[in-house]
Amino acid sequence: MKNIVLLGGTGSIGLQTIDIIKEHPNSFKLYGFAFGTQVDVAKPIVEELKPEVIIVKDEQTKSLLQSSLTYDVKVYAGVEALSDVVTHPQVDVVVNALLGSVGLEPTLQAIRSQKQIAFANKETLVTAGHLVMDEANKYGVDLLPVDSEHAAIHQCLRGESLKELKRMVITASGGSFRDRNRNELIDVTKEDALKHPNWSMGAKITIDSATMMNKGLEVIEAHWLFDVPYNQIDVIMHKESVIHSMVEFVDQSVMAQLGTPDMRIPIQYALTYPDRYPYSLSKGLDLLSFATLNFQEMSFERFPCLKMAYDAGREGGSMPTVLNAANEEAVALFLNDKIDFLGIETLIQKQLEQHTKINSPDLETIISIDQEIRERVRREGS
Repeated sequence: MKNIVLLGGTGSIGLQTIDIIKEHPNSFKLYGFAFGTQVDVAKPIVEELKPEVIIVKDEQTKSLLQSSLTYDVKVYAGVEALSDVVTHPQVDVVVNALLGSVGLEPTLQAIRSQKQIAFANKETLVTAGHLVMDEANKYGVDLLPVDSEHAAIHQCLRGESLKELKRMVITASGGSFRDRNRNELIDVTKEDALKHPNWSMGAKITIDSATMMNKGLEVIEAHWLFDVPYNQIDVIMHKESVIHSMVEFVDQSVMAQLGTPDMRIPIQYALTYPDRYPYSLSKGLDLLSFATLNFQEMSFERFPCLKMAYDAGREGGSMPTVLNAANEEAVALFLNDKIDFLGIETLIQKQLEQHTKINSPDLETIISIDQEIRERVRREGS
């Protein structure tokens, strides 16, 4: 039985993690459950699985939740409590499904406590990859990726040597607007952007998929997770989302991981690693139902956010922190109808151009830059 702490429990990844925990009640116990303010979503989960610790965003949410529960449980408010629960001696696995850079500090604390970490919070590696991986190497902790693309690469590399790697190929569905040109993006709506053709995801990641920033963040994440230079990481469009990623070796052999577009499969693999458990929550991949699989070169001109991510990753230092903070705030402005769709990339590009890079920033500097960029984007976008 593995005791699991789930951070970001009411988001898309969090809810699908709950599905896996319920599917294997003899293997997993929900020990800690952290969410923001969605009490209506969290309450049925809490009542059914009865975690021993709950963490919410603020005191108001804490009072609302406690008044509605039918059993006694410790409820804490504020992000500071996240670090306390992930380091608890009874915890075996930490699932970090938090949205944004708020996941950085609990990730570092979990690593220092040598917990198994199922990792879906890509912004943490984008923002502070050098710090996170230094700590992971120091404490001998593997970050087990939950993103389907990185989970695919992880499986393709299992038992292989990175010395024999030629390149990684991350596949992209193309997002909501993959068949539109730049001129056709001028008047797109929020509702249009949130209609992903393949995957069921939260609002922020769905918008990131439409701008292709999500794929850019995944490139930076892959760089840190697998210690691979950017010139060995390619992105190609694959609309069917059947091949989740590929790895090519120096002898020109290519290994690919295929599967249905169901995030619960890589989540389960991260929870059960190094073992594989039976899975019955969806049908398996039926290759006969696909007449063909299509692949297309990615265009930096069509998807400038992808180019920004490559450029920021290659520059390193504080540039990825700027990229991530500007993107998070710009997407929030778009979702709140403050800017148009193309305004997202405009705001990000402006922050990258104005920022003076700091090499090897420490945690305090990263947090300061993150806050500064967010305030600037909110001010310029309002």
